[in-house]
Amino acid sequence: MADTPCWTPDPAVAATTRMARLAERVRQRGVPITGYDDLWRWSVTEREAFWALLWDELAVLHSAEPTEVATPLLDSVRQVRWFTGARLNFAENLLQPDAPHDDTPRLVARDDAGRRVALTHAALCEQVGRLAAFLVAQCVGPGDRVAAFLPNREEAVIGMLAATRIGAVWSSCSPDFGRKGVLDRFGQIEPAVLFACDGYRYGGKEFDTRERVAEIAGALPSLKALVWVPVTGLATEGGVRWVDALACADPAPPFAQLPFDHPVYVMYSSGTTGVPKCIVHGAGGTLLQHGKEHVLHSDVRPGDRIAWYTTTGWMMWNWLVSGLAARATVVLVDGSPAHGPGGSEAGALWRIATEERLTHLGTSPKYLGACEKVGLEPRTEHDLGALRAVMSTGSPLPPDGFRWVARAVGDVQLASICGGTDILGCFMLGSPIDPVWPGEIQKRGLGMAVEAWDEHGRPVVGAKGELVCTAPFPSMPVGFWNDAGEAKYRAAYFAYPEGWPVDTRGVWRHGDWIEVTARGGVIVYGRADATLNPGGVRIGTAEIYEVVEAMPEVVDSLVVSQDWQDDTRVVLFVVPAAGVALDVALVDRIKREIRTQCTPRHVPAKILAVAEVPRTISGKKVELAVQRILRGEAVPNRDALANPAALDLYAGRPELAE
Repeated sequence: MADTPCWTPDPAVAATTRMARLAERVRQRGVPITGYDDLWRWSVTEREAFWALLWDELAVLHSAEPTEVATPLLDSVRQVRWFTGARLNFAENLLQPDAPHDDTPRLVARDDAGRRVALTHAALCEQVGRLAAFLVAQCVGPGDRVAAFLPNREEAVIGMLAATRIGAVWSSCSPDFGRKGVLDRFGQIEPAVLFACDGYRYGGKEFDTRERVAEIAGALPSLKALVWVPVTGLATEGGVRWVDALACADPAPPFAQLPFDHPVYVMYSSGTTGVPKCIVHGAGGTLLQHGKEHVLHSDVRPGDRIAWYTTTGWMMWNWLVSGLAARATVVLVDGSPAHGPGGSEAGALWRIATEERLTHLGTSPKYLGACEKVGLEPRTEHDLGALRAVMSTGSPLPPDGFRWVARAVGDVQLASICGGTDILGCFMLGSPIDPVWPGEIQKRGLGMAVEAWDEHGRPVVGAKGELVCTAPFPSMPVGFWNDAGEAKYRAAYFAYPEGWPVDTRGVWRHGDWIEVTARGGVIVYGRADATLNPGGVRIGTAEIYEVVEAMPEVVDSLVVSQDWQDDTRVVLFVVPAAGVALDVALVDRIKREIRTQCTPRHVPAKILAVAEVPRTISGKKVELAVQRILRGEAVPNRDALANPAALDLYAGRPELAE
């Protein structure tokens, strides 16, 4: 544990934060609050009082008052229905159409080719209203799904706001997904409308997606309309042009007032054990969680300018866009973070931070590490005077990454955060009123009863354990799509290992290995499941297995993540068919197949031959055991394997050190 913080807040500034104001409101209730940890303890022990106070603090727009903050759900693993009786609209809370606004841009979209589009509040509201009218004209209404196959541009945000304005449910994928990856997701939710791009740009290159879009649309019989978004300007056939959808002459529909837990987003699990699970999130829970994380934990204030490097297929896109509710300007960055209009540019995100006067910049440990390795000194090369916070997620940020930001970026809060698609938010994140210690996430989130549990299901401090949340919270999924009896939901978060107490029911088991420190911070040591996470992009092993094992040259395979250069990389082991050598040509073909059928991010960094894949007695592959071996750790419970000697084939591989 580090002995010296790498950032300490200015006491005068800390006193002006909304976090400090909330602490004072709680003190006025007679609760002794001397710092963040006291506030956190109150928030998880008096959770109804906390979430009700947050509802007021965020001034959630609503048309009907809640009759009860937390109603018991005796027949559901969720345990609680939050804010029963409340009626609200997600898009209305983000747009805040009746609040005073000036001509300052509310939404800015940039790409690595130099394109910049800025929309004022009035322009954004007008386009959302027009597109919502178009959707209504397609007979889309509350509960219908609207899907997007789009890059991180303004059209994706406008589409989401238009859909949620009328109570439709939004779901999106980035355009580097292959046909199968998209249909594994959208095929389950049967969208009524698909917004799709003609292509996308990345790293100075253009990629044509028209054929893929046609195949995807043709495989979705539920579609009432396909709307083409012109990204590259390629000619398209069929469907409706974006400009024509926006030209709808019908009046803008009202903001549909719906229950607190009305579905707003369908997100997707990684697909580790098969077809991705469709995770349904509610409007109210998303608003409260994101509002808490923006306004309190990130100290986002009206007029601030925030950006996070993400794609539309990652939950950080949804998180970023909710910054509109904090009355911040949201800046979208599309393309490569290391490419600018003139070509290769390692510091592209820092240049954008300067040009857009960003107050908050979100990125990944991989990007921060790359900047350090090429010797960037953003504080001397760019004007970062407006920047107050650098945020990082996707994988644990090592202590040296914290120190580099303090040294090379400047006097900014480094907020490493950790949560997941499952909760559409964070379990652990920053606190603007507390110091930042190298390698340590500052605090557990308000209202999140996070603990580290050992193998006996006991909470531990100062030791590694599994991340659990012992009490319900509003951004728990409202359900999984087509999950009768909550069987998938229960298996995903409420299945417990042997040795844990029998009275564990209702404890959310998240699957990260963490340590809660004596000073209330959290150190994350990685995932406890087999999800791959290179560069902060969640990848399911099953998606790779399906491609590789369909090749006649491969009889079996195992894919794992390996800690590598302040990030993780994907390593694929294959068992070649009899008489087949894993030569350069076969390796190249495996990579090509994975790139084509999945995404470029799925392509393994290493592909190695192995004689056997370790399996449990029931026949399941044991990725976690191999990941332990690659980290130099012992594998417990080898007797649970059908072929435990196979584990020895993965130890001491020299190829994994390069």
